[in-house]
Amino acid sequence: MKNSIRVLALLLVLVMTISVVACGGETEESSVAESSTADTSTETSTDDKADLDAVSDKKAPTPTIPDYKGGETLVVGYDTFSEKFSPFFATTAYDQDAAGMTQVGLLTTDREGNVILKGIEGETNKFNGKDYLYTGIADCTITKNEDGTITYEFKLREDVFFSDGVNLTADDVIFSMYVLSDPTYDGSSTFYALPIKGMKDYRSGMSSLINLILADGPDKTSEFYTADQATYFWTAFEAAGIKFATGILDDIIAVYGAAYNVSDYAGAAGLWGYSDVTTAEDFWAAMKENYGYDISDEGLNYEAFNESIVDLLNAELGDKANEYAAGVVTGDSAANISGIEKTGMYSLKVTLEKFDAVAIYQLGLTVAPLHYYGSRDAYKYSENKFGFTKGDLSGVKSKTTKPLGAGAYKFVKFENGVVNYERNEYYFKGCPKIKYINFQETDAGNKFAGVQAGTFDITDPNFDTPTVDAIKEANGGELSGNKITTYTVDNLGYGYIGICANTVKVGDKKDSDESKNLRKAFATLFSVYRESAVSSYYGDRASVINYPISNTSWAAPKPADEGYAIAYSKGVDGKDIYTADMTEEEKFAAALAAAVEYFKAAGFTFEGGKFTAAPEGAKLSYEVIIPADGIGDHPVYNVFTNTQKALETVGIELKINDPSDSNELWNKLDAGQCEIWAAAWGATIDPDMYQVYHSSNIVGLEGSTGSNHYSITSEELDKLIEEARMSEDQAFRKATYKACLELILDWAVEVPTYQRQNAIIASTEAVKVSTMTPDITTFWGWMNDIENLEMN
Repeated sequence: MKNSIRVLALLLVLVMTISVVACGGETEESSVAESSTADTSTETSTDDKADLDAVSDKKAPTPTIPDYKGGETLVVGYDTFSEKFSPFFATTAYDQDAAGMTQVGLLTTDREGNVILKGIEGETNKFNGKDYLYTGIADCTITKNEDGTITYEFKLREDVFFSDGVNLTADDVIFSMYVLSDPTYDGSSTFYALPIKGMKDYRSGMSSLINLILADGPDKTSEFYTADQATYFWTAFEAAGIKFATGILDDIIAVYGAAYNVSDYAGAAGLWGYSDVTTAEDFWAAMKENYGYDISDEGLNYEAFNESIVDLLNAELGDKANEYAAGVVTGDSAANISGIEKTGMYSLKVTLEKFDAVAIYQLGLTVAPLHYYGSRDAYKYSENKFGFTKGDLSGVKSKTTKPLGAGAYKFVKFENGVVNYERNEYYFKGCPKIKYINFQETDAGNKFAGVQAGTFDITDPNFDTPTVDAIKEANGGELSGNKITTYTVDNLGYGYIGICANTVKVGDKKDSDESKNLRKAFATLFSVYRESAVSSYYGDRASVINYPISNTSWAAPKPADEGYAIAYSKGVDGKDIYTADMTEEEKFAAALAAAVEYFKAAGFTFEGGKFTAAPEGAKLSYEVIIPADGIGDHPVYNVFTNTQKALETVGIELKINDPSDSNELWNKLDAGQCEIWAAAWGATIDPDMYQVYHSSNIVGLEGSTGSNHYSITSEELDKLIEEARMSEDQAFRKATYKACLELILDWAVEVPTYQRQNAIIASTEAVKVSTMTPDITTFWGWMNDIENLEMN
């Protein structure tokens, strides 16, 4: 969605799935076995079936309450909640965090995002020179079968209990998997997209009524629904759409009106990239023209500011919302998912048709209680009954506002903008010391002030210059002191400068040496100005990176690695451009001299100290688009102004386009018309490069995702990407991804610029900061080890 969302917990609690919380894992060789048989099916006797239907009678032990004398209520400043506190249906990061406090994941990760496969006894992994023990609720063994299938076998701890005292078993895991696999599931998880054996057969032959009607469009009839059902739906759809459009325009004016002198709907729509709009009705019609009747996040909901079109539609459908969400049988389907097999009360296995490097993260889903979100009476594994009626998730959805799980805290209530929690005395890692935790809504601008005033104990302020200055003032000049303790964490993403190979080239060959040299001329200058630009904008809150990958990734090259190099620091002759004793000004001059040689090697004519002619297909003038709000407010804006001045001295023009509406950039990127631009990538936990760099996803190709805006087309790169995503050997994957990164840099289609930081602040006076989990990272945040946290 266009309205970006920040995450307080910074992926701190294992909730939803590992892909939400901390993806990017390491599969240890000792946990991957080779199977001698291609047959993964299991014949089950009648007695065995009876065993698989047995229900645990384990009782929760008497809890041990810690001897703790500190404060008993921790208050965390949070952004606004949508009250979707469901492990299945939470959509915003804030709601996911609220649900996550009550939940546990099937798998966990370490501080680098590596998946822990031996959670029961735990694994000790080194980070920052220290050994840390990581435990979870399950072990996982991965087996490669001769027929190419992959089996994941899970063994659960037998002493895990939900907060109401019910024992967690394999039935809860299987129930959770079937909810996420249901043909009518409409939450944010993509578990159903995994290549699990039998998944397609199970999901076929059924669709929700709402999807059937949307697929047909208005004024259509079908054997699967009545004319009255269609009429009622489309009336609700249009009413929801007008509210959706009105809400977006009102929010744009409220948030951006003063800055852009916008006070009417025409101006608001213009900021959102829409022209010829004067009313909410016009705006709704224009959105439907763009997206049709697709209400997904890639469709109409992409335009959402705060309210979701799905939520508004359900509100308009009212009491009939469940009827339209229910499944309608349209054909034959399988009674179960053959690749999900229960093997014991505390064990199960999942078989995938092929290896998928990111599958392990999706398989580490939240284990929600069958008896609460579903029905124990509706569950009987041997009879293909999985806790609810297939195609009817209304029972699961009815618990959306009141989560329950096996996490460290149990939900009490949500009232007056505050989520109240009480400690789960049955938590498998031990009863937490702090008895109560409150997540309290607040505006982003009030977070620091809230901690300073004692309203909040912990929060995540905007880590901008005014906030940094205020923290230092409170602490007598330091980011951490006797008033406030600051924890900085690298953002899961990075900034970059893109250069399109299709629009910045010589002749008609974008992969020729001449074309690469042209792009390297620009990249060399962009690179040399990064340090000063990023430092002046962010100060210590960001650092320059040299490879097109977030520093948070386990695959990111480290300065100590063999072959690590500064981006674009070699000339056309292959020699180093800079020496260690060069001043900043000398580096700038050396970079310009190197760029001149690259332009010459690209075929440009150089006479009298100036370039006077460009080779066929190239130009003496190029445009860069940078979304800096029309006022130059961007971390790398100075990179372009300095490069512009340098190139002007040698006869090359760099035109800087800083549109007030950033949609100008996105629209040109989607049309494949950009030459050079600045943007930022939001990274995923696993560094799968397929979507962004594989040639099949170039903008404009049929069947493409349109994500490869660089127009890089390399058979060698494609092969490496495919090999990396099909291997379970992380060492091989890291080396392969390093080769991919070097190829991308050789094409000179991307200049990595900066890795910025987010921050968590805690009141040093209220929180016993020595008990905060040490070495907080993107994948391991302050809420990990929360059972050990104390207050003063």
